[in-house]
Amino acid sequence: MAGRFAPRSTPATALAGVPRPRRAAAPGKVRTWVPDGPLDLGLVLGPLRRGPGDPTFRAMPDGSVWRASLTPLGPGTLRISARGGEVRGEAWGPGAEWLLEWLPRLLGADDDPSAFVPRHRLLAVTAHRRPGLRLGRTGLVLESLIPSVLEQKVTTVEAYQAWRMLVRKFGEPAPGPVPGPGGMWVMPPARTWALIPSWEWHRAGVDDKRAATVLRAVRVAARMEEAAAMEPAAARARLEVVPGVGMWTSAEVVQRSHGAADEVTVGDLHLPGIVGFVLGGDRDADDAEMLRLLEPYAGQRHRAARLVLLSGRGPGRRGPRMTRGDIGRL
Repeated sequence: MAGRFAPRSTPATALAGVPRPRRAAAPGKVRTWVPDGPLDLGLVLGPLRRGPGDPTFRAMPDGSVWRASLTPLGPGTLRISARGGEVRGEAWGPGAEWLLEWLPRLLGADDDPSAFVPRHRLLAVTAHRRPGLRLGRTGLVLESLIPSVLEQKVTTVEAYQAWRMLVRKFGEPAPGPVPGPGGMWVMPPARTWALIPSWEWHRAGVDDKRAATVLRAVRVAARMEEAAAMEPAAARARLEVVPGVGMWTSAEVVQRSHGAADEVTVGDLHLPGIVGFVLGGDRDADDAEMLRLLEPYAGQRHRAARLVLLSGRGPGRRGPRMTRGDIGRL
């Protein structure tokens, strides 16, 4: 009788903390692609990295970038390198073909940098110095939505740590000859996210509100992923149907999943002050003032904001950093 009422193991609880064998590295599938202009892999793919310890992302000293993704066809690992104006993608795992098919779009093939007309000298200079900036699209929603939810209302250090802990504990080893100590990991599928016990969210430093938002999103994972085929505005509306997903989160997602050139992050703690200072000399600018200053860049406001951040200009710090919390110790 005791066994009858004992807690049943689930994929999340049974596998947590248990070493899983890594798939043998078979030869990868390869695709080459020639972009129609300058391309900087670091600038294009950098926004997909969730901190220096992101288990799904590696930037290597040779300039190549590795990504581990959960595609519609299954887990896959993609290595991207560029040389002599040509991009080479090599992929492993069940999702290899999907990753290679999406390679040009991931690197900004659908983006049109020439549509940006600078109205401020600093942005003109920055755009000239960063000709390889393109806005890529991943075509995947949950892989941007979940870490964006984890970043709500906390420091980036806390959010990155939570993402790292949860992916390593409940994800699976990335296929292929992945680099670095500890290898790389593919984020868990929706069902596994839904089965993560409450105490594991707590140990990762994720409060109940953010955990509940992730759980609500993964329960309608198919509907969330459908948003990748929608226009950015419609995709944001679809995402914001989920309680806990607001304007800040939906913008952060479509900037990555769609390469949306006009979707601005509002509700951010720092961005309005930076944009306000650089474009208008107002370090105390709010969202409304930021949007007013970006109005001349309608259609390209996200690109303008990226260039503001890449310019290296910004207001000096006036106070201490936001205090880092650690609910995992409570």
